[in-house]
Amino acid sequence: MTSPVVQEVTEHDASSTVAVAGHPIHAMSVSFPIALVIATLGCDLFYWYSADPFWTRAALWSSGFAFFLGIVAGLSGTAELLLVPGIRKRAASWTHAVAAMTLLAIAGTNWGVRIEDHQAAVLPLGLALSVLASIFVGVAGWHGGKLVFDHGIGIMVSDRD
Repeated sequence: MTSPVVQEVTEHDASSTVAVAGHPIHAMSVSFPIALVIATLGCDLFYWYSADPFWTRAALWSSGFAFFLGIVAGLSGTAELLLVPGIRKRAASWTHAVAAMTLLAIAGTNWGVRIEDHQAAVLPLGLALSVLASIFVGVAGWHGGKLVFDHGIGIMVSDRD
């Protein structure tokens, strides 16, 4: 007896087309912006606790890299969404996309408010944006995980499995 996920994947192919050697680029690239969004929150919290300006500089860099690497992940995810009919037909794919684009907007705003005066931007606005971005990391990640584990998005099924 085969898994319902494997049955669905074999009926409606949802394997990745934007991939390197069969490995989906979107799945490989999302870990960096996720880690950097959480790192920005950590830097803001350490600054709030210690008032050490080092943490504001670190948050400026981590928020900027989170935003730009998020754009890279978003472009590869958007390509998957638009190019693969098996992904595009699932409502959960669109939920994940909307959550991820909202996260990108928050991450970009979080970086943008820090450019002028990274120290003054942290409390309260920068910290609030970091918390909100971290929440959206969870929302987008939850829906992205559901796509993989519940719908088999991006997995390849072979006769050897």
